[in-house]
Amino acid sequence: MEAAAAPAPALLDAFFAGPRHHQLRPAAGAVAGCRSARLQAQPCRAAARFARADWQAACAILASNSGGSGSTSPDAASDGRQPAPRVNGQKPPPAPAPALEAAPAELDLVPVSNLPRPLSISDLSPAPMHGSQLRVAYQGVPGAYSEAAAAKAYPGCDAIPCDQFEVAFQAVELWIADRAVLPVENSLGGSIHRNYDLLLRHRLHIVGEVQLPVHHCLLALPGVRRELLTRVISHPQALAQCELTLNAMGLNVAREAFDDTAGAAEHIAAGGLRDTAAIASARAAELYGLQVLADGIQDDAGNVTRFVMLAREPIIPRTDRPFKTSIVFAHDADGTSILFKVLSAFAFRDISLTKIESRPHRHRPIRLVDDANVGTAKHFEYMFYIDFQASMADVRAQNALAEIQEFTSFLRVLGSYPMDMTPWEAAPSSWSSRVDNSSSSRQH
Repeated sequence: MEAAAAPAPALLDAFFAGPRHHQLRPAAGAVAGCRSARLQAQPCRAAARFARADWQAACAILASNSGGSGSTSPDAASDGRQPAPRVNGQKPPPAPAPALEAAPAELDLVPVSNLPRPLSISDLSPAPMHGSQLRVAYQGVPGAYSEAAAAKAYPGCDAIPCDQFEVAFQAVELWIADRAVLPVENSLGGSIHRNYDLLLRHRLHIVGEVQLPVHHCLLALPGVRRELLTRVISHPQALAQCELTLNAMGLNVAREAFDDTAGAAEHIAAGGLRDTAAIASARAAELYGLQVLADGIQDDAGNVTRFVMLAREPIIPRTDRPFKTSIVFAHDADGTSILFKVLSAFAFRDISLTKIESRPHRHRPIRLVDDANVGTAKHFEYMFYIDFQASMADVRAQNALAEIQEFTSFLRVLGSYPMDMTPWEAAPSSWSSRVDNSSSSRQH
């Protein structure tokens, strides 16, 4: 008996002194009423050094030494049994009434798989994939083209309308939305400069892009005829994209800018304006109960708007699919060779540029330069936005940016993201084709 009990002190010392692999399950009341009890049931990080078999062996020795009763009474000592040791300074429970023969003690061990999992950043802000229930902010009201772009980028998302571009940026920064989908350029109207300025002001990252064909319609209240119209309202970009077609239709009416296309349709429906038409999508006509006076009134059938998806954290760049990277840089020193050096850094490595845009520096739009001959001259200081077809995981792109950083005073990567490679079919412009057909018939 003594030979079997001899290893007990060494095993127990090693167990109680070292990290625990398992601890006893707390009482049900303690777990339900105290958070600390639940936290104490977690295993230590260094528990991998102790096997479960070693702990069960120590428990068996404990049970054999205590006789299965855990008694510390003088009667137990007189029977030759060793008193049960104190666990973590806790006094052992009192001995039960004498029985015929105590059954072996059963220890309720807590399985590692049932322990509570600690919170992580993914619990606070899940990293959603395409098709999941995302909260996506966009500028405009339901029926806007930005809403359609959000649905194309994230099918099944929860679209959140915002009245301004600035609000969409802040919605993502304040964790109200997971993503933002905002337009940056149109094939006819050019760049949306406001969003380029906001990209520099905010710390969001571009995580993707989506290209959406734009199909404009002329909308009015039911029963309104074109000859009764006195004005047409829509977003400035939409008005510019339909200018030639409106002239060909004979609509020499006032054209007023509105916040967005769908908002213009909503304004007509809410105010009952029978002398005003809106340029918006066919979906906006369905939502606000308007009729389509003319379909496909854009000047060019290949009218496409490029949107970018913004998030709080960047994505990991890859090389297994086409990627695009957007950067912005500036330089304080004088000279016209800076832009040439930047373009040379890309050309030397055979990296194609898809866009280059210059914008005046918002904080220092005017710089004073002393000239001994003509006095003081005023010049603009510019920020340069560049999109190039390469991933930041590509060594060529890394070397190009390292070279550019040597002779620029400011360089920031706005995002490295997958390119939109989905094919699209341009919707034919009914009015443009009608004008072309009439012109060709007159020529013959």
